[in-house]
Amino acid sequence: MLSAALSGFALGASLIIAIGAQNAFILRQGLIRSHVFILCLICALSDALLIAAGVAGVGTIVAQSPTLIMVVTVGGAVFLATYAFMAFRRALRPTAMAAGTPEGLPLKTAVATCLAFTFLNPHVYLDTVVLLGSLSAAFEGSERAAYGAGAVVSSFVWFFALGYGARLLAPLFARPAAWRVLDVLIGLVMSLLSIGLIVSLVKYA
Repeated sequence: MLSAALSGFALGASLIIAIGAQNAFILRQGLIRSHVFILCLICALSDALLIAAGVAGVGTIVAQSPTLIMVVTVGGAVFLATYAFMAFRRALRPTAMAAGTPEGLPLKTAVATCLAFTFLNPHVYLDTVVLLGSLSAAFEGSERAAYGAGAVVSSFVWFFALGYGARLLAPLFARPAAWRVLDVLIGLVMSLLSIGLIVSLVKYA
């Protein structure tokens, strides 16, 4: 069981620890120390739900539903493009983001944004539900459960480490120029992800 759990943890970590929309959002929220706990919890619990669905065999259904993937892809592309525009706009006036007086989102808006980054990303279904789910077939019974648990633990560890570890960078972001660089990078990441989703629509056209 330990081997299965470690396999799930390692694979889960390899899929989560990457520059993506969700991670960029949590990093920024961690830097301004805004709703960090609830947002990290939402991300981790969402991953746990999707991983459990994949291990339970839902991945096969998702993989066979191009219409579902297409709908999520369109919504995700539009949402990411909008957030990219907002990030670039913030970068034009970085003094508004000086450390100590950050521009935070209301809790409801932050939660809604976090959920959108999570569930309007078709890759989250392909990674957690389809890929993790299909690889869980190599294990049986309690070992499969341990595999899924390991992947879930990796998600909790990563998001809370990212959210609360971001504050270690606070001295760097005491300068407005640092916020400009961060927002430009976030805007570029969101733009590239949005373009990637639009290109992928060709598969479902």
